[in-house]
Amino acid sequence: MSRRDVVILGSTGSIGTQALDVVRANPDRFRVVGLTAGGSNRDLYDAQVAEFAPGFCGLGESASVEAASLEVDVVLNGITGAVGLRPTVAALDAGNTLALANKESLIMGGSAVTSRARPGQIVPVDSEHSALAQCLRSGSAAEVRRLVLTASGGPFRGRTRADLASVSVDEALNHPTWDMGPVVTINSATLVNKGLEVIEAHLLFGIPFDRIDVVVHPTSVVHSMVEFVDGSTIAQASPPTMLIPIALGMAWPDRLDDVAPAVDWTSAQTWEFFPLDDEAFPSVRLARAAGTAGGTAPAVYNAANEECVAAFRAGRLPFLGIVDTIGAILDLRAGGSTGNDVRSSGTNLTVEDVLEADAWARREVARLLEKN
Repeated sequence: MSRRDVVILGSTGSIGTQALDVVRANPDRFRVVGLTAGGSNRDLYDAQVAEFAPGFCGLGESASVEAASLEVDVVLNGITGAVGLRPTVAALDAGNTLALANKESLIMGGSAVTSRARPGQIVPVDSEHSALAQCLRSGSAAEVRRLVLTASGGPFRGRTRADLASVSVDEALNHPTWDMGPVVTINSATLVNKGLEVIEAHLLFGIPFDRIDVVVHPTSVVHSMVEFVDGSTIAQASPPTMLIPIALGMAWPDRLDDVAPAVDWTSAQTWEFFPLDDEAFPSVRLARAAGTAGGTAPAVYNAANEECVAAFRAGRLPFLGIVDTIGAILDLRAGGSTGNDVRSSGTNLTVEDVLEADAWARREVARLLEKN
């Protein structure tokens, strides 16, 4: 593989810093030509710019849009949240390969994003979707029966809904297997993250929602699986690390040498799988409903969640209130004046429609919080 010019968006976050680790370990394979960040960790960003000396650097959404539009080999979108939408669109419109860790931009954008992408232009960086992409190499599209996403279950696996009523922010941030940013960590505690990933899997691979399952796998060694029509199931396994999907996303379809340690087959180990508790964690069910509705419903789901997570971290909303409020906002959107129009049905969905729905959901969450 020739050396690739890469742009890294969200360089100071968990994905961005690990992507730069991959670059450091493979200087003959990658050259950083663009770095952007949100600006919350300016000292780290300045150090990154000094080390990699990219041709383009900047802070904020507009800088990320400009960087994503550069003519490069790969744009890694490691931004967290809806703010990653415009950079995703810019990277696709520029014809760049998009290594996508910012799942929110695909989920909220839906057809407004997928319609821009040529086949293979979006390479998933989420560990689960990277696993699915790898497993799908084992057969043709016609041979796929179902996709199986694994979920760690987060820090509250096995608890009932009643047990979750008094969960603290510190408890929600104590993930048992993954070291991630605070928003993604709380999303994993509510399993909203898995709901988002169900929608993402549908959009990436074109598999209907009724053929995408979720199974709880506490050790996070099996990252996801594909079941084929003959009864075979192909799984991708590695110890919990984002280095492998990040490296594969930037090098796709090639693999790099020794990115991370493999499973140690010389030691005894047990892999367990459990069904998802839909009563305690209804977020996946809500995501399926939003994804099936299509149009702007996934954008509403995502925006409502981002606002609710912020409110939970600020002590303004209880843990169970996160998903309960998401459900209330989705019901409100479905029953409102836009319930049957183009923005909800998904016909000719535009980026502007998506951003309108995003802003609407955030306003409605604020209104509900103020009311309550």
